[in-house]
Amino acid sequence: MLDLNLVRSHFPSLSSGAIFLDNPGGTQIAQESMQRLQDYYLHNNANHGGAFRTSRASDAMVHAARAAMADFLNARRPEEIVFGQNMTSLTLHISRSLARTLQPGDEIVVTRLDHDANIAPWMLIAADRGCTLRWVEFDPEDCTWNVEALKQQMTPRTQLVAVGYASNAVGTINPVREAVQIAHEAGALCFIDAVQYAPHGPIDVQALDCDFLVCSAYKFFGPHTGILYGKYDLLDQLTAYKVRPSGNEPPDKFETGTQSFESIAGVLGALEYFQWVGVEEARSKRQDNGSRRQKLVAAMTAIKEYEIGLSRALIEGLSSVKGLHIWGITDLNQLDRRVPTVSFTLDGWHPRKVAEALDQSGIYVWDGNYYAQAVTERLGLEDKGGMVRIGAAHYNTLAEVDKLVDAVKKLAA
Repeated sequence: MLDLNLVRSHFPSLSSGAIFLDNPGGTQIAQESMQRLQDYYLHNNANHGGAFRTSRASDAMVHAARAAMADFLNARRPEEIVFGQNMTSLTLHISRSLARTLQPGDEIVVTRLDHDANIAPWMLIAADRGCTLRWVEFDPEDCTWNVEALKQQMTPRTQLVAVGYASNAVGTINPVREAVQIAHEAGALCFIDAVQYAPHGPIDVQALDCDFLVCSAYKFFGPHTGILYGKYDLLDQLTAYKVRPSGNEPPDKFETGTQSFESIAGVLGALEYFQWVGVEEARSKRQDNGSRRQKLVAAMTAIKEYEIGLSRALIEGLSSVKGLHIWGITDLNQLDRRVPTVSFTLDGWHPRKVAEALDQSGIYVWDGNYYAQAVTERLGLEDKGGMVRIGAAHYNTLAEVDKLVDAVKKLAA
């Protein structure tokens, strides 16, 4: 079980007293990540490929971060990990390469439960290449989609299926393993947006067998850097849009321009934080630490188990508020199908006004559509200001949830 006092000691910003429930938009940074950032600037700040010490040290750090990220996702090799500015930029970049493989009349399948960064890039290349975009609808009652809905959109012309691991708007964990299987049975590739899921549970790209998966370090306690996993053979075959002197093999061919090496150092630090959590879990259970991958899995498993309690407290507490409607899964027997991101609307209150009022109590939450425009449109909320989004992370406490619920009850009254 997580030692919350010990966990919170690794996040200096929590000492401010604010209640950070804005985590789906960006988590607070772990001290290990900050230390790596500072160390890089002080000792290894140099560009790639030089003959001198700081450049060699910088390159060694990038290699170490790539290897650690490969363990975090269980990639087959570090060369399957591509760093970039953010998930959106990486997705737009790889989509341009994938567009070269498409023909007029080919089809791409997306879902209305996704962040627009996993919709708009495919809309753009479909328009450019004369392809058809097909939509998987979700049930507005619980904000879930099922595999049958996906199967109905598959045809012999399907070339790509793009799905989210978890919804950044309503917290739903989607059936991504089944989505990959359905895509592959149709001869299509599968692209997974794991930005929202990555802070909340273990990811195994080999078990999923997905072709591509993207996430963002600033959503799992690191700096603003995006990460793309791609099967090596696919990355090797695709044409990258890049300058000519850069490398022609993965991952260099997809890392355009000078990378934010200091941010990559911060990614390594965030993963070292997870390793520490894994070591603490093994110590509390009197178990061996195991490999780095085993430590990371232990950490993410413990985080997932703890956060189910946060989800339960959020749903139970908010459900008791008169005039409040939660959008998404509220069945307490299905908490394993969601992350602790709970969105709601409150009768008589514009979502922005709720967020502003909670800010006065030192509680930070999001409002709007969070770039999940297809979700708020499907729910009929886009022109009403969207929803209020409560996004917990494993450093949040049940006492903080209670304070949030009390504050919302006062607004409702």
